Amino acid sequence: MPYQAQDSMTLWCLANPAAPQRIGTLSLQDNRRKVGLSYAPGWLAGPQDFALSEDLPLQPGLHLPAERDTAAGAVDDARPDQWGERVIRLLERPARLSLLEYLYFAGDDRFGALGVSLQDGVYEPAPTAVMASFDALSDLHRTVQRVMAGDALNEQQRRLLQPGVSMGGARPKSLMHMDGHAWVVKFSDGGELDAPLIEHASMQLAQLCGIQTAETRALPLPQGHAVAVRRFDREGARRLHVQSAFVALRAAGEPMGYPELAQLLRRLGRPEQVRAQQQELFRRMVFNILIDNTDDHEKNHALVRGTDGFYALSAAFDVLPAAQGLGYQQMRVGQRGHEASLANALSEAHAFGLSAADARSMAANIGQQVAQWKTVFQGFGVRAADLAVLAQYLDGAHLTAQRLEALG
Repeated sequence: MPYQAQDSMTLWCLANPAAPQRIGTLSLQDNRRKVGLSYAPGWLAGPQDFALSEDLPLQPGLHLPAERDTAAGAVDDARPDQWGERVIRLLERPARLSLLEYLYFAGDDRFGALGVSLQDGVYEPAPTAVMASFDALSDLHRTVQRVMAGDALNEQQRRLLQPGVSMGGARPKSLMHMDGHAWVVKFSDGGELDAPLIEHASMQLAQLCGIQTAETRALPLPQGHAVAVRRFDREGARRLHVQSAFVALRAAGEPMGYPELAQLLRRLGRPEQVRAQQQELFRRMVFNILIDNTDDHEKNHALVRGTDGFYALSAAFDVLPAAQGLGYQQMRVGQRGHEASLANALSEAHAFGLSAADARSMAANIGQQVAQWKTVFQGFGVRAADLAVLAQYLDGAHLTAQRLEALG
């Protein structure tokens, strides 16, 4: 039956996909420019139920976001981003495309543990095809290229692409099963650089700096590569509730900054792990500065909820040089605002639970590893032409000075 536009749907928790729990009702508000959430009485009364984010307390009534064109609290993380919206427009072509439609057509394999259903009493998500296997990589790549070229898709190509529409970000991507796990597979957006291979190499470099990263694999294609990123919001059959740093900081009424996120971990994280988590975040901030990752916005950081109700940083993801030399990070770094400098990173070391000496020691270790970036990237097969482009920024005057400062 063709989809019929409606102004309300139900929200479900899929932590255990075999036994979905109804959270409440989603509804279009403010001239269909906002999506609000009303918790179901059963969710409010359940001993194991929880507030999806701090701005969605377990209270009856309608919870609304402050801004238009957004959804309430953590529900906002359940919607697709630019690429997913593009694919939904192409594949589904509904008569109306409000934010509620985007939430619905994101389907069953969306990021995190939330699901959207048309029915009140049963979880009935938008129908999607079975996730592709590794054997379909070449066909999936050709399908992505057709979307980028604006070409029509046949039914087989629709089925290949459909399961991945819920993943965030602007780059073309889909979902794939490999070795018994679900992976996000990201493709090149057609730029001059082999960005997927560079991302894989960057993640390995981050590991050398002591950073916990999502597992990645570089997948060769006839031209360039794709990069597969193992999903960190899945543990076997369990689905994990996740908040982006954007949602968590917005819910707390805090500016979008690294020091603010470090302090938020004091409230949301496991007490015995807060210090280690703050240090992990500090390492990521310094690493992003030193490799020119200026696309480190608040949706590229996430908090994963454990069964005990505490949150922890997800594995690092979407980490690679922007190759722009902007000199400013997306998130606030320190006393000099967004300035991408070691001095700025060290200026609020106390917010990360670090003494000045310990912060400098961590920065020195990261600077030492990042100084070997070209050797590491070469080891993973990054092309000489790409290395030359990256060297303009990573070995340029600004970042070279930052590494030398880190090394003392």
